[in-house]
Order: sequence, then C-alpha cells, then structure tokens
Amino acid sequence: MFEGFDINKMQHMLQEVTQKAKELEEQSKKVEYCAKGGGEMLKVCANGVGEIVDIEIDDSLLEDKESLQILLISTINEALEMAKKAKEQQALNLFGMNPFGKTQ
Repeated sequence: MFEGFDINKMQHMLQEVTQKAKELEEQSKKVEYCAKGGGEMLKVCANGVGEIVDIEIDDSLLEDKESLQILLISTINEALEMAKKAKEQQALNLFGMNPFGKTQ
C-alpha cells in the first residue's frame, strides 16, 4: 500500500511549504489594503495579516459621532475583507490550487 513512499521526501516538502508560508506572512505584513468610506472622507488601511495599520478621518466627520461610527465599522470591515481575500489567494497559490494563475 505504501510502496515507494519516502518519508524523508515528505518531510522535506513539508519544511519547504512551512518556510514559504513564513515568507508569505512576512511579505503580507508589508502590503496594505485600503478601503474608503463616506465619499472618501474616511480611509482605513489593513495589512495582509489583518491588522489595522492606518485610519484617516476628515475633520467634518468629527461633528457627527453616529455617522462616523457607522462609517468606521463598514470601512474597517471592507479593509479586513480585502486582506482576508488576499490571504486566501496566497494560500491557494502556495498549494498550487489556483486554476487562474497568479493574482494581480
């Protein structure tokens, strides 16, 4: 049943995949995904590992706390979703399961 199975080769392949995943994680920390809300009066940026790294708020939004809160929630969620999709795409590419080739 396990004829020709080479455990050493399998361990080596696993080490390569683990190393590549670590490299991708480090690269992801340097990439930013930014979403804008409120007619571009609000901008939220997340890195590729899903950390919010920057928020820019137009002064005019500071006068309406409720609107600001709503815009922040939706814009943060949009930026995090962008980062999540990029991470999923990287995982597909890492394991060679992307039938469409590399992402943009």
